[in-house]
Amino acid sequence: MNVDNLSCIDLDEPRLEGFIKFISAWLYQGEEFTFLVDPGPLASIPHLLKEMKLKGVTKLDYVLLTHIHIDHAGGTGELLKSYPEARVICHPQGIKHMITPEKLWQGSLKVLGYMAEVYGEIIPVPEANISFSEVVGDTGISVFKTPGHAQHHLCFLFDGLLFGGEVVGVRSPVQSGIYMRPATPPRFMLDVALDSVERMLELKPEKMVIAHYGLVEPAMDYLEIGRNQLKLWVQGVAAVAMAGDAESEERLFEWLLEHDSSYARIKELDPETYARERYFLGNTMRGMIGYLESR
Repeated sequence: MNVDNLSCIDLDEPRLEGFIKFISAWLYQGEEFTFLVDPGPLASIPHLLKEMKLKGVTKLDYVLLTHIHIDHAGGTGELLKSYPEARVICHPQGIKHMITPEKLWQGSLKVLGYMAEVYGEIIPVPEANISFSEVVGDTGISVFKTPGHAQHHLCFLFDGLLFGGEVVGVRSPVQSGIYMRPATPPRFMLDVALDSVERMLELKPEKMVIAHYGLVEPAMDYLEIGRNQLKLWVQGVAAVAMAGDAESEERLFEWLLEHDSSYARIKELDPETYARERYFLGNTMRGMIGYLESR
């Protein structure tokens, strides 16, 4: 694909520490169709609409949701008020929650608390606008079910570019190489997540958009790191963090600094991004503890 037709629209949230260049929407403007990947939460929609207007988007054909977590999809219904003709492509298990989002909203409040309040309420998507298909219209975009980060996770492949959502977690740019970490909130199943990554590796994409964060290449390098991290981190949690006590997270952090060269680059992040990443380590650890306890 012509990446000149692709734009990253940052959905920064300065009320949350480290949430700069972390959440983003991706806009493709081609001669035949226009699509947007992950419009973000309700709080970001005014900025998103402003940027889309500046880019001359008068018609939006498709909204592609990698998953229905509030920071990726919460503002979809609000976006459609400005682009009512847009078709939303969503995992089948997520459709009912986007049409009637009260349960999803309450769950977001319970898990995320203040963060969910900052993101804003989840606005319903009209039933007529949302569906699932393995191919998106006549665009040539292929859709793949990739559970792992969430049961309702999708990846989209468009002419060698994989919109990967969080299939391999989170990445931040650093000077010395690649910084990445898994993102495995409950309910996490290692074999399911690994299968999704393996199937994306089989596609051999050239480039990949990682939802958090950025357009990267070669995509295969990042997919391979993500696959290896899933296995390594489960090993680390089993070794030092299963007690789930107050010191478990710190023990895991020290273990990862020693065993995971990609994650060890966390020390190169700016202070706010570092604080954000340390916060999310606990989420990943708890997801993996849940998986190990269920075996």
